[in-house]
Amino acid sequence: MSEPNDLSAFWMPFTDNRGFKANPRMFVAAEGMHYTAAAGHKVLDATGGLWCVNAGHGRTRIVEAIRQAAGTLDFAPTFQLAHPLAFEAASRLALLMPEGLDRIFFTNSGSESVDTALKIALAYQRARGQGTRTRLIGRERGYHGVGFGGISVGGILGNRRQFGTLLTGVDHMRHTHDLARNAFSRGAPQHGAELADDLERIVALHGADTIAAVIVEPVAGSTGVLVPPQGYLQRLRAICDAHEILLIFDEVITAFGRVGTATASERFGVTPDIITMAKGLTNAAVPMGAVAVRREVHDCVVNSAGPGIELFHGYTYSGHPLAAAAAIATLDVYAEEGLFEKAIELESYWEDAVHSMKRARHVIDCRNVGLIGGIELEPRPGAPTKRAMEVFHRCFDTGLLIRVTGDIIALSPPLILDKSHIDAIFGKLTEVLATID
Repeated sequence: MSEPNDLSAFWMPFTDNRGFKANPRMFVAAEGMHYTAAAGHKVLDATGGLWCVNAGHGRTRIVEAIRQAAGTLDFAPTFQLAHPLAFEAASRLALLMPEGLDRIFFTNSGSESVDTALKIALAYQRARGQGTRTRLIGRERGYHGVGFGGISVGGILGNRRQFGTLLTGVDHMRHTHDLARNAFSRGAPQHGAELADDLERIVALHGADTIAAVIVEPVAGSTGVLVPPQGYLQRLRAICDAHEILLIFDEVITAFGRVGTATASERFGVTPDIITMAKGLTNAAVPMGAVAVRREVHDCVVNSAGPGIELFHGYTYSGHPLAAAAAIATLDVYAEEGLFEKAIELESYWEDAVHSMKRARHVIDCRNVGLIGGIELEPRPGAPTKRAMEVFHRCFDTGLLIRVTGDIIALSPPLILDKSHIDAIFGKLTEVLATID
């Protein structure tokens, strides 16, 4: 039997469990832009927790909304029943979405949002008499959560290799990362729009009449901040339209101000048929995800069904009262404090700070969009990922939280930051990189 403070019982996600438990690094509190570590020192949060605390930590308005909801209605099912907060949260969220994407399905995470979106795409194609369209297309280096659907369309080897063949009928487009032509691009890289044409290759191979949907991250986050080349998303939209393929944007990371607008769809001027969300929806205070669906897609599925249930899918906690309350309060904070607009105001200063790292030791690329930054390090010979992990640990120990993926440092701070925080983030990073071999 485990002792109460024994570290062995918790099998930690995406973690070197043996390494962590030999030298644990823990948080015990958080407020504003900072965590407090168990050792007592403050840690400046340069990652918004895990891409998710967009409004900063410990927001009283969100905490009070959760407390009130818990004391009034701790749970209510949304299978054939409901509660008012779920409808209010859906209506509020729909107002932020691109025009026409105003039907909201609630989930509990980004992974569930992706699997929900893929199932809706399949249901839609069947409902409109295109039942042969069962193929799902992802992209190399894509990350779409850890459900079997999300792993299948995802393109990160480490997330796939342990789990067998996954879903059948899945294919992948080429990724867009091109260091040779686009290193140190500011914002959207100049080269690479033609990479969207790889979808045409897949259509020619399998036939358009077999393809239900394509899913991409507008900005690929977990693989290391890959910003879409100029014109790439527009070209992808046009190809999907030409072949009657649904386009899904995975905006679990990019929604809610991360790129300076409510969605990356708005930022890049490309409207998909379905958007997946989570993370910043509730400022991470309560787990919640959502899928925004184009009204025509929703209506086709619902109106073509016989009497009774139209979509045989859902989760016990879809639209949970506490999560719905947190979402409403979070959307209020974003609007009243103008946090999306603040991200736009700070973007130029942030961009300059990201690219100042070009002069730092080991750096081979810097990239940015909105308040996202990616700093790619040269891998250590014979030991890929080791250098970045040393940077991660040393930053934490000296008061800075970053995220690393492979040999790439990914940054996504809370939107409440100011220029002094930006200076501190990149000053500390420069110091740490100078000490790492």
